[in-house]
Amino acid sequence: MYSIAASSSFIDKPPSNFPFYNPNRPLFTIVRASSSSVAQEIDKSAEKTSTEEKEGRKFPPLKAAKRVVLVRHGQSTWNAEGRIQGSSDFSVLTSKGESQAETSRQMLIDDSFDVCFSSPLRRSKRTAEIIWGTREEEIITDSDMREIDLYSFQGLLKHEGKAKYGDAFRQWQIDAPNFIIDGHYPVRELWARAKSCWDKILVHESKSVLVVAHNAVNQALVATAIGLGTEYFRILLQSNCGVSVLDFTPQPEGGTPNICLNRLNQTPGSPVAVGSSAGRKTSKRIVLVCHGVSESNLESNMPYTGNGPLNMLGNIQAQKIAELLLDLKVNTVVSGNKMASAETADIITKDASGLQNVPSGWLSRLEDDVTTSLVNQSGKAWKHLLSELSKGSDGQDNIVIAVGHPALHIAMMGHCLNLTKEWLGSFHLNAGSISVIDFPDGPSGRGVIRCINYTAHLGRWSIPITRTTQADEEY
Repeated sequence: MYSIAASSSFIDKPPSNFPFYNPNRPLFTIVRASSSSVAQEIDKSAEKTSTEEKEGRKFPPLKAAKRVVLVRHGQSTWNAEGRIQGSSDFSVLTSKGESQAETSRQMLIDDSFDVCFSSPLRRSKRTAEIIWGTREEEIITDSDMREIDLYSFQGLLKHEGKAKYGDAFRQWQIDAPNFIIDGHYPVRELWARAKSCWDKILVHESKSVLVVAHNAVNQALVATAIGLGTEYFRILLQSNCGVSVLDFTPQPEGGTPNICLNRLNQTPGSPVAVGSSAGRKTSKRIVLVCHGVSESNLESNMPYTGNGPLNMLGNIQAQKIAELLLDLKVNTVVSGNKMASAETADIITKDASGLQNVPSGWLSRLEDDVTTSLVNQSGKAWKHLLSELSKGSDGQDNIVIAVGHPALHIAMMGHCLNLTKEWLGSFHLNAGSISVIDFPDGPSGRGVIRCINYTAHLGRWSIPITRTTQADEEY
């Protein structure tokens, strides 16, 4: 049985101009399965990623908005064997991989694409052919979209790599950006290749682009698009046939477009199913749940402001979230104080027409002092979630669900990734979506983003993958 207790110390009172502030309610309540003391103090010493790399991004200017949908290939024979593939071309799709590709085709069947780019490797090219289906346009293959080059590692089973290469293999596992083999730095080379891919994708005369490639290269494409360096390798998960979406919006004065990660790793299977993150088992997980659409969404000039109850669509979304999370063994549910958040949390714990959008990158349009306040308050919220996650012994499963405002969740993901407030406009969340963060090294280790803005559980109430959000002005 869950109990609810107010938490007045979870976040300090924000300034009066903070758009989500209601002075008559505590900022957060906590819903928990059991109570215990906070296990540990979260280290404050981690340096935030500066704005230098973000500001240093240089991409071709655009004349019109462009959406790019990235898909990783389906399961291959070497995936199934646990063999290191790299850029070798000996493996092919398994029957499971073909089925995953077919599921992705169905997921994208109603979406219009102008062009498809693909890695030339067979496992990727076959996935692209299945998803592309009967479309007449020819698939464009590009060798820069091949998987990461791993040289002498390629073809080895993982235990063989460990036995044969020892320290080098361990460095590949724990310090991949500085890993060197056969005189090469594979991850650094991959990041350079990804930047070259973007130059070719963005200059193509198209508005909606499908790219079918691989795990590591898709990670690099996402990271380089939003200005993240090689230290983010293995942090932005890409599952077999996982779909990630990036929106590129032209700047009025030209130059590098505004770039927003609309979603990350929407998979054919459930994102909350038990599994590994970046090849490592994990027992600690935070699930960020955006509350459903509320009555105040329809009355406010700014999406997701106000403090109204869930409307009919919001209640449906909350029920769908509850169904997705039904089989999880949840330890703690933390709820935002807004009525829509509390009602969504209540529906989840009781069970434990179109999806409304936040325009892509809308947070970047808030006043600077407001975003500063949001970052400061969300830092305290993030620390609290990590404290909840720390409870219990090592190896013991601990799942924490946080239900709240999309803006707060975006800011907390920023804290997870050690990003400054300049990155707030680089992420997008829909009402009723979930985002999953795994901690394979425990709460004191780095979080691995399993998915962002997952909405497949909403069924026909979900937004199609390639539907633009930039032009949506009415909700």
